[in-house]
Amino acid sequence: MLLSGGSRISHHLRECDLHFHLSCRFRFYSSQIVLLSFPSPLNASWPCIEKQTRMSSSSSSSSSSSSCYAGIPSESPREIPPFFYSFSQQEDDQEIISDGLSPIAGGVVALGKFDALHIGHRELAIQASRAGPPFLLSLSGMAEVLGWEQRAPIVAKCDRKRVLSSWAPYCCKTVPKEFQVEFSKVRHLSPREFVEKLSRELRVRGVVAGENYRFGYKAAGDASDLVKLCDEYGMEAYIIKSVMDKYQNSATLNTSNPKERGQVSSTRVRQALAVGDMRYVSELLGRPHRIVLMATDSERFSVGDYKVSASKSCLMNLAPKEGLYEKCYLILDQENVVQCRVVIDTNFVHVEMGGLGLSDNFRTQHFQFLQIEFAGSSS
Repeated sequence: MLLSGGSRISHHLRECDLHFHLSCRFRFYSSQIVLLSFPSPLNASWPCIEKQTRMSSSSSSSSSSSSCYAGIPSESPREIPPFFYSFSQQEDDQEIISDGLSPIAGGVVALGKFDALHIGHRELAIQASRAGPPFLLSLSGMAEVLGWEQRAPIVAKCDRKRVLSSWAPYCCKTVPKEFQVEFSKVRHLSPREFVEKLSRELRVRGVVAGENYRFGYKAAGDASDLVKLCDEYGMEAYIIKSVMDKYQNSATLNTSNPKERGQVSSTRVRQALAVGDMRYVSELLGRPHRIVLMATDSERFSVGDYKVSASKSCLMNLAPKEGLYEKCYLILDQENVVQCRVVIDTNFVHVEMGGLGLSDNFRTQHFQFLQIEFAGSSS
């Protein structure tokens, strides 16, 4: 729709399923409509293709061009971190650099909370990568400022780069980066002031948001406001339709939230973990759920011939409910992945290897991290 006379709107509509993505970006002008549509790859072998169709009241024509932003340097698979990520507590998603330069200047930012890094979040990153260097922009410290109860993250902080690296085949071979702004610094900004900060201080070239995105003080702005304000400040705005949950009847989940319309969300991921449906969790995330445990001086892992146990206090992210989980994998390093089953009880996470066991070398090592992926459901 045209929100103001003659003003341009960039509107991206996406339909998502397991095999094919169809995406349309509409640009409205006073005299014509430009429709850009392209399939989005679900594996690295599919090319990025964009078909452009100009539609007016009297005629139409078509042409083709690449849907990947030309200014993004492609990253080869060799440059993407391997299956096992070498954990580091060093973070590079810092605030604005002290000299006033923005580390995301010239980029396209996807706006959201990005707790789960689920398939809906990935869709935002895909669109951002087509328009420019992609960044995920989120607000830090909201729970502390607003007095919310602290919750375990769905993705361990030290594991987020591995997940984002796995998105590179979808994002024109570019790994999206993260950037955080302190919530306390923007909490009282009006919608206009927030967009002005993006344009003049952070100097981004465009934004991507979901159709239900709210922003500004007391969530006063919505997606249509974002489009109009970005147009005023010379930025592109891409509004993405929600990725709907096609895998499970929403009636099986708690739908007391009035905003719940059956879309993929971090809330759905948390609820699926709470009931231990790991197959459903994998479908929402677009990957198996991985938990990370970190040993401390007071809480070491107990390693035997066929079993590893760790206190739940070592967990760095959200584990599924208590129970037995078949078809899991213990990831020791890039070359040592052991099939296992996992038992989670009140106080411990037990990893049972059956007849495979651990080599003498690994049994005698003092692991700092354990990574466990869940491929099946609880039994």
